Amino acid sequence: MPKRKNTFSSWRRGLTQRAVHVGWAWVQRTGSVTAEHPGRYRFGTMGTGTRLAFPLGTVFGEPWIHLGSYCIIGEQVTLTAGLMPDLDLGPDPILRIGDGVVLGRGSHVIADTTVTIGNDCYFGPYVYVTSTNHSYDDPHQPIGKQWPRMEPVEIGPGCWIGTGAVILPGARIGRNVVVAAGAVVRGAVPDHCVVAGAPARVVRRWTPADGWQPPLRTPAPVPIPDGVTPEQLSALSGLDEETAARLAELDEEAAAGLAELEPGS
Repeated sequence: MPKRKNTFSSWRRGLTQRAVHVGWAWVQRTGSVTAEHPGRYRFGTMGTGTRLAFPLGTVFGEPWIHLGSYCIIGEQVTLTAGLMPDLDLGPDPILRIGDGVVLGRGSHVIADTTVTIGNDCYFGPYVYVTSTNHSYDDPHQPIGKQWPRMEPVEIGPGCWIGTGAVILPGARIGRNVVVAAGAVVRGAVPDHCVVAGAPARVVRRWTPADGWQPPLRTPAPVPIPDGVTPEQLSALSGLDEETAARLAELDEEAAAGLAELEPGS
C-alpha cells in the first residue's frame, strides 16, 4: 500500500522553508554594506548608491580602497589593499574603483600595489585581478616564501570582463575592451578590442577607419524605443515570426510614406 502523506508535516515543512527564505533575505539586506550603513568597514571613500552584498568576501585595507558611486559588489567578493591587514600604506589610495562598476559574485581584486578600475566596468563572476605574482628566482627556496613581484594594474572605463578571467600584474587594459571568459591578461591591451585566450591575444578590434575587423557576424541589437511600456513588450513577445515580420514591413512602408510627404523630398 502507498504511504499516507502526512499533511501536517508537509504544511510545517513549507512554513519553515518560507520562514528560512524570508529570514535569509532579511540577513542579506541588513548585512550589506553601504555608505549610510558601513558597519565596521571604513573605506577611504564610498560613493552614493554603492552596495557590497552580504555575505562579503575578505576585505581589508579599507582606508586605501576608494569606491565610486552606484557600484554593485556581489556576494563573496574579495577587496584587499596591502599584503596583509593593519599595514600603513601611506597617504594615497591603493585600490580605486570608479562609478557604476559591477563586480560579479566570488571575484577577487588584490591590490598590493595600485589597481585602478575605470567607470562603468562590468565583471562576470569569479574574475581575479591582482597586482602581485609569485617569484621563483631562487631554486632552493619554496616559491611561497620568496618575495613576490608587484606591478600596477589599470583597467580602462567601459570594459566587460568575462567569467573566470585573470588580470595579471602590469596589465593595462584600454577603454571599452571585452575580455573573454577564462582569458589570462598581461601587458598592454589597446582600446576597443576583444581579447581571448591564455595568454590573451587580440581577436577583434575597432578603428575609425575600418570599423570592426574581423567584421561582426551578427547585426547590432536595436535598443527599445523610448515610451514603450512593459505591457507592449509582453504583447510583442507573443507574436509569431510571420506576424512580427509583417509588422516590420508595415513600419518600413509607413516610414517611407512619411519621407515622401516631407517638404523638399
